[in-house]
Amino acid sequence: SDYLGFDLVMVNNLPEPSVLLADRGYDADRIRKKMEAREVLTQIPMRKSRRMRVGVDHSLYSLRNLVERCFNKLKNARRVATRYDKTAESFLGFIDITSIRLWLRLLST
Repeated sequence: SDYLGFDLVMVNNLPEPSVLLADRGYDADRIRKKMEAREVLTQIPMRKSRRMRVGVDHSLYSLRNLVERCFNKLKNARRVATRYDKTAESFLGFIDITSIRLWLRLLST
């Protein structure tokens, strides 16, 4: 499940988030408690098997859809989706180029 890699993503050397928007794969009491200790608002839909019901602000959670769409558009570039680049620097450079292309396309509409 997704929550196994959560600690690697949320290391303390990153800027402190104010809200965590995640999918059901991250619904674990351990994650919720860790984010509550860091005073981060968690917006994670609960799994169907969860006994303790937890609500979600749907207007805030809908912002997650924008991020998902952005990743989907970035992955339409074959080079980004398959990661042909050998170094992280060239891979991130191509993500920049692809992002600029998407932004220019958005401006032209």
